[in-house]
Order: sequence, then structure tokens, then C-alpha cells
Amino acid sequence: MRRRFVIEAVMIATYGHLLVPVRPVDYVVPYSSIMELYDMSESAEPVMEDPMEDKHVKAKIGELISFFQDPLNRKKIERALQMPWRESSPLLLNELISFTVVLAVDNEQYGELFDPIETEQILTATRLQIPMLSDQIDLQDRIIEAAVPVQIYDIEDFDFAVEEGITEADWEVSRD
Repeated sequence: MRRRFVIEAVMIATYGHLLVPVRPVDYVVPYSSIMELYDMSESAEPVMEDPMEDKHVKAKIGELISFFQDPLNRKKIERALQMPWRESSPLLLNELISFTVVLAVDNEQYGELFDPIETEQILTATRLQIPMLSDQIDLQDRIIEAAVPVQIYDIEDFDFAVEEGITEADWEVSRD
């Protein structure tokens, strides 16, 4: 069974271990997060502090952009963009990894606590009832403090999330 996670596109380019999961994974990516890749690739501002890592990550961002621009993938994405909350057909990277692009809509429900992309991730995870992956401890803390009803894993816990994860029943017990 394929595990699904909502994730920001740049995290896939930044964390190489996300591209070698032990089980099949479907990364659900809000479309605005893909558009952010273009900004990052064209910006003179570094993505990473270390110049060598920055060069590597920017190359991976370029590869990811090329993947999303592939004619077949582009066609699937364009179909999803015709209606809010529509999911694209799976974009297959390989036998273990697929992407689903969602035209998420920021409804300002969490506007004061989260930026627009964070809000879209939260709303996507809530709407699809799937967990989020993030490397941002601050975001994770804000989700917990605001009691947002979404399950979130730290990127460092990716292998656990893919192999075992926390079931809905576990999550309900932990909230009591």
C-alpha cells in the first residue's frame, strides 16, 4: 500500500532520502509549492547556507521543475488546475515514488498563524486526511499550539512514517 504525505515541493529537492523510500510513497504537493520552485531556481538568494549544498539543491530543484514540465505530467497538472481541490492523476517518478498535485485554496482559516503555503498544506492534509511532512520545527510547534487537526511528521522521522506511522486510532488516543 502506498503511503501518502502532504509536502512542500522544495523539501523533496532538499532531502535526498525522500527519493529512496523503503515502501511506495505518494507525495501530495499543493500547486503553489511547485510555483515556488521557479522562484527559488531564479533567485540569487541561496537555498542552503553551504555553497556546495546550495548548488546541489538548486540542481535538484531544476530536475524537479523538468519533471513537472514533462509534457505528460504537465497535462495531468493542467487538468487538476481546472477546479479547486482537484487532484492530478499520479505523476510517476519511479516504481516507488509518485506525486499528486492539488490546486489547494487558501481560505485564510489559519491566516494569522501560518503563511499561505503552510495553510494550503494544512488544508490539503485535513481535506485528504493524510499526514504532512516538514522540516520546520517552528511550523510543527505552531500546529500543535493551535490544535490544528492534522498529523505531522518531522522529515527526520520519514522512515518511521513510511514503515509504521501512527494510525488514526493511535492519534485519537494521544489527543485524549
